[in-house]
Amino acid sequence: MSSALTELCRYPIVQAPMAGGASCPQLAAAVSEAGGLGFLAAGYKTADGMYQEIKQLRGFTARPFGVNLFMPQPQYADAAAVDVYRHQLAGEAAWYDTPLGDPEAGRDDGYEAKLAILRDDPVPLVSFTFGCPAKQTLDALKRAGTLTVVTVTTPDEAQAAQHAGADAVCVQGVEAGGHQGTHRDDPAAGSGTGLLTLIPQIRETVQLPVIAAGGIMRGSQIAAVLSAGAGSAQLGTAFLVCPESGANALHKQAMTNPVFNRTELTRAFSGRPARGLVNRFMREHGRYAPAAYPEVHHLTSGLRKAAAAAGDPQGMALWAGQGHRMARDLPAAQLVEVLAAELSAASAALALRSAS
Repeated sequence: MSSALTELCRYPIVQAPMAGGASCPQLAAAVSEAGGLGFLAAGYKTADGMYQEIKQLRGFTARPFGVNLFMPQPQYADAAAVDVYRHQLAGEAAWYDTPLGDPEAGRDDGYEAKLAILRDDPVPLVSFTFGCPAKQTLDALKRAGTLTVVTVTTPDEAQAAQHAGADAVCVQGVEAGGHQGTHRDDPAAGSGTGLLTLIPQIRETVQLPVIAAGGIMRGSQIAAVLSAGAGSAQLGTAFLVCPESGANALHKQAMTNPVFNRTELTRAFSGRPARGLVNRFMREHGRYAPAAYPEVHHLTSGLRKAAAAAGDPQGMALWAGQGHRMARDLPAAQLVEVLAAELSAASAALALRSAS
């Protein structure tokens, strides 16, 4: 990675910004204090909510951190398909005794208001998901002293990020938990590319530093993505189960619960492909969910909250990467230390093999 990015943290370990509550100030501060790079997720929050979390995080640590923004989404969903899905979910609304949400509740996630705050009161790093910002947006953040990262899932998306002036790309493999950060949700595009294949493809396409994301749970995997050309590794599921994480306790428990033994990409909860633990809701509704984000997200938001309140993980969005069974219930600082030690051991073993 470029020196500006490597100077943000002691170890090449980035805590992924997990929207929905997991990436709270307590978790981000613990990771940054331990030598990694903590991240706040501004997605699904108001601009003021994001600002309050930034202030809280600054009260916990003076170390650098990042903030992730969701890009506004174009209007391309089929309204009739969304309405059909609404009718299919009527039984869920009755079961959880809660109304379905308004699919037209908003498309931009407060994007411009959040950008205004981040320009006026800069943070060390801002990353973007679900698209690439305009060049003038990235230039304005750069003038404010902020480094910028764009999440990409293909070489073409990486080229767009380089053209717009991003400082780095977060290369997301198909193994990653949560939403696929594609710039456009194309149902005909296929399921995605594995991380160790995607990193060299993008390194041969653009000259930007790479943060690798997707299924990484051990220091040896960090060593592997560094050997493939990444400058650092971003881990989400690995940090989700930490006590500092703001994830629901049921979500944390499900990571290693043998009842939930596999993950799949699904549109069932949000209308965009996202990887989660296969549960009843996903099995019953995944095949019928339309490509309609954020309409489906708004539609199911109340159902997911009601399922959590009822203690029912079968109705929750249990986002998880493919390596979820390797999750370790450790304090975030200890996890950073363990990952760093594993990385050091794996790197030393690799160097020894190369020298022999």
